[in-house]
Amino acid sequence: MTVLITGARGRVGRAALDRLHAAGLPVRAASAEPAELAVPAGVATAELVLDRPETFPAALDGVQQVFLYPKPEGIGAFTEAARTAGVEHVVLMSSASVNAPDAETHPLAAHHLHVEQALTASGLPCTFLRPDAFASNALGWAHPISQGLPVQLAYPDAHIAPIHPDDIADIAVEAFTGAAFRGLAVTLTGARSLTFREQLGILAEVLGREVAVETVTRAEAEQQMARFMPPVVVGSLLDFWAAACAGPATIADTTETLLGTPARSFRQWAVENAAAFALSKE
Repeated sequence: MTVLITGARGRVGRAALDRLHAAGLPVRAASAEPAELAVPAGVATAELVLDRPETFPAALDGVQQVFLYPKPEGIGAFTEAARTAGVEHVVLMSSASVNAPDAETHPLAAHHLHVEQALTASGLPCTFLRPDAFASNALGWAHPISQGLPVQLAYPDAHIAPIHPDDIADIAVEAFTGAAFRGLAVTLTGARSLTFREQLGILAEVLGREVAVETVTRAEAEQQMARFMPPVVVGSLLDFWAAACAGPATIADTTETLLGTPARSFRQWAVENAAAFALSKE
C-alpha cells in the first residue's frame, strides 16, 4: 500500500510521512525538487509538479493512496493519471473555507473548492480534510516578537479555534490506514476558541516575557499585509477577522471526536515552537 505524499516539505505532509513510515508502511515523498528532500532512510522520493503532467506517471507508479495538496492547475490531468495508475484513495488537504456560502467566488476558498469538485467528478474515492486556522499561523508574529516589538493587529479580539498541524497529520494517517473516513469531508478545528489577544497572551507566558499588542486601523493593516499577499486576499482575511469578533469560534471535529485522543492545545504548539519567537541577538 504505497502512499504518495505531495507537499512533503509542509508540516502536515511531513508529519504524515513520518508517521506512516514509522508504522512500516511504504511511503513515497513527492516534490518539484526531490533531491532536496531530507527524508528518513528507506523513503523513496519522486519528482511531481502538478502543472507538469509529464511528471505524473513515474510519481504514481505503484501508488495506491495519495496525500494531495490543492492546486487547481493540472488537477484534471492528475486525476486522470491517478485513475490510470490504479490509485484507490486520495486524501486532500482542503480548507474549512469551502464551507462558506460564497466559496465559488471567495479568493481563499475557490481554489480548494475547485480541486474538491475535480476529484469528486473523477470518481476517485476521496477524503477531504478541511482544517480551519492553523496554530502555526502564529509564526506570522515571530518577527515583531523576536525584535521585542508590539504585534500590530486590526482585530485582536477576533476568535478562532486554532488546530495543531500534528492533529491534522494524525487524522490523515487514520484516513489512510482505516476505512472510517473514506468518502467523507471533515471540517477540523482545535478544541478551544481563542482570540488573537489570548493566543499572544499564551505566547507571552511560554516565553516568560511581555508580548505587547497594538491595535491598528484596517487601512494600516491592509498596507502591511499587502506586502505579502494580493489585495483581494487581504480584504477577505480582514473581513473574516472582523466578523470573528462577534463571539467564540465554532468548534468542529477534533482528534477527540474523530480519534478519541485529546486535541493538542495552542499552548503545546507554543512550547514546541518557542525558539521561533526568541529575542534576536542582533
